[in-house]
Amino acid sequence: MLSRREWAWGYLLVAPMALGLAVFHLWPIAQTGYLSFTESGAFGGYTWVGTANFTDLLGDEEMLGALGNTLLYAVLVLAGVPLSIAIATLLNVPGLRGLGVYRTLYFLPVVTMPAAVGLTWRYLFNGDFGAINHLLGAAGIDRPHWVSDPDFAIYAIAVVGIWSTIGYNAVLFLAGLQGIPHHFYEAASIDGAGRLRQFFRITLPLLAPTTFFVMVITMISALQVFDLVYLMVDPKSPALDGSRTIVHLFFETGFVQNRRGMAAAIAVLLLGLILMLTAIQFRLQKRWVHYE
Repeated sequence: MLSRREWAWGYLLVAPMALGLAVFHLWPIAQTGYLSFTESGAFGGYTWVGTANFTDLLGDEEMLGALGNTLLYAVLVLAGVPLSIAIATLLNVPGLRGLGVYRTLYFLPVVTMPAAVGLTWRYLFNGDFGAINHLLGAAGIDRPHWVSDPDFAIYAIAVVGIWSTIGYNAVLFLAGLQGIPHHFYEAASIDGAGRLRQFFRITLPLLAPTTFFVMVITMISALQVFDLVYLMVDPKSPALDGSRTIVHLFFETGFVQNRRGMAAAIAVLLLGLILMLTAIQFRLQKRWVHYE
């Protein structure tokens, strides 16, 4: 049984983090929730409008388009998770020469500034003088205007999103792989199981908790994408409607159009979407994730 003095010391040690959490996280969430039911005036001040912002958003074509683009981007980025597993498996091969160099190269995109990533890939995807189209032209392949074509823009951005997350996800999978007891593979080898069979029968099932964690954090990050769209697609480009995400719409509404109440409503809807999809993932993980 803890004494009052011990309880006091415990609360005292937790207080700085609790204060920071309340000031920088809980209070902004509460304030955003309140603003979502208001409408900002031209010269400041807010007017209570109830659920009008949410009603307008649910019937707004731009919001529905941004929602569809965001979900499509999230699905495409999640499709890159198997690639991270494959890379982590290759990086886990014992005795591989230059292993440290390979691991560093794959992790470099994670520590690279998003602005540098977006601008570099915008140049690579340039339809007129980009390096990618130069290689496609040399091979005799039709060269699309990647980030200015509404049919290709979201896919080009998703490629960059996958490239940016592979290194981080591979590190997590690498940690999961190194936590698998080696005697499982020894027993499987004795029974005559080959490398491919061991991968699907041992590695993937035992890697399921890590896979679930990676899928959750990847989806949450993908639903909040903004910088790649903002940096790679020109504001006047016809491709913007086909690549605008929810956070990009939030930026335009709140900081360009100065409709802060509507922008707060967009943020609340995004929070609800993230919570709903995360809850669905936690519900479904009981069927395929085993922690034994």
